Amino acid sequence: MKQVSFGPRVPGTDGHIKCRDWLLEELKKNTDTAYTQEFTHKWSKTGKDVTMWNVIGEQGWKDAKVRMVVLAHWDTRPYATEEADPKKKEQPIVGANDGASGVAVLLELARVMKVQRPKDLGIMYLLTDGEDLGPELDEMFLGAVHFSKNPPNPKPQYGILLDMIGDKDLKIPVEQNSYIAARHLVTAFYAQAKAIGLDKTFVPQYGYVISDDHLPLIERGIPTMDLIDFDYAPWHTLGDTPDKCSPDSLGKVGKMMQAWLERNPPYKLPN
Repeated sequence: MKQVSFGPRVPGTDGHIKCRDWLLEELKKNTDTAYTQEFTHKWSKTGKDVTMWNVIGEQGWKDAKVRMVVLAHWDTRPYATEEADPKKKEQPIVGANDGASGVAVLLELARVMKVQRPKDLGIMYLLTDGEDLGPELDEMFLGAVHFSKNPPNPKPQYGILLDMIGDKDLKIPVEQNSYIAARHLVTAFYAQAKAIGLDKTFVPQYGYVISDDHLPLIERGIPTMDLIDFDYAPWHTLGDTPDKCSPDSLGKVGKMMQAWLERNPPYKLPN
């Protein structure tokens, strides 16, 4: 995985900067326009400002009848908080699943949809930074918060978040905050998953209540669904490495997302 080759993508590190630049160049290859959205945060751990960047690409945005954002975070956790060994807890994770998996699918979707995007659909690929900075929730989801406070004009009508979707035993149930905020979207998405034979992966039953990058968008009036498999033993440990992930799982999520994006006419939230 190219992202993991940069090492931990912790804000303020060389690996973070190198990955940012690579992500931007990848999006430039397959979108009409690609750019970064810079912001800073005074981190409680150091008392100093940390600079971060959302990386954004757009396809057919300005002239579309329906506009949606697909997002995933590209930063990684600065410390392995779920490790039992106190010494290991202070080490950063490489985030093969928690970060890189969702981004990998989004980059491939951008490549495919460059050719196959329905003309009435505008797609924004939002790679958020600062999702996992922490240590507590008040210092997480920072890129999504910044984006939601500074949305594009016109802004997305709805969103789909991909997070931790590379697990070998992938099962993505209905995240409950998503259902509350975007019931029609969730219902339509899982119905389509069943129609194309992916209901064993996208399981039509309630899962966890998750705090994630979708919440800041929801709070700003962009109904957003979180696709996440939170049953992942190496979560926030040094063991979140590529060998724990499955290309087959990434392929299933990619297949479902491609089918969703190729709907013609595009899915539109009911009034």
